[in-house]
Amino acid sequence: MRLSTKGRYAVMAMADLARRQAESAERAVALSDIAARQEISLSYLEQLFARLRRQGLVKSHRGPGGGYRLARAAAATSIAEIVLAVDEPLRATRCGERSSGCMRKGERCLTHDLWEETGRQIEAWLASVSLEDVVTGRVGSGRRAA
Repeated sequence: MRLSTKGRYAVMAMADLARRQAESAERAVALSDIAARQEISLSYLEQLFARLRRQGLVKSHRGPGGGYRLARAAAATSIAEIVLAVDEPLRATRCGERSSGCMRKGERCLTHDLWEETGRQIEAWLASVSLEDVVTGRVGSGRRAA
């Protein structure tokens, strides 16, 4: 799976936004505040949130007290949606999107199907985890039964 800082930072920022929004439902959250708390460059967050907004995951509010809010409840937003919104492909193979295989002549390597299925399993798991699960600590061994 190729998950760069883009996907990780988007999830970190969205979790921060969800937590702050839960604490103060009336206020939008400023990106500068998220950047400071999560130690992420503000300009980088602005790029990520532009993508998240285009995908309908956040709403922006201008003016005094402006910032961002979740477009829907944290329980209804999956981690996979966030990662995919910032253009992070959830692939475990080394094949490019346009190639049929990862070898020089275009054929698939011996382990291609293994890594392709691994990527599908990871994406399915991330799709099963909500932003609310992350914020409330229900991921991993403490996760509730589905």
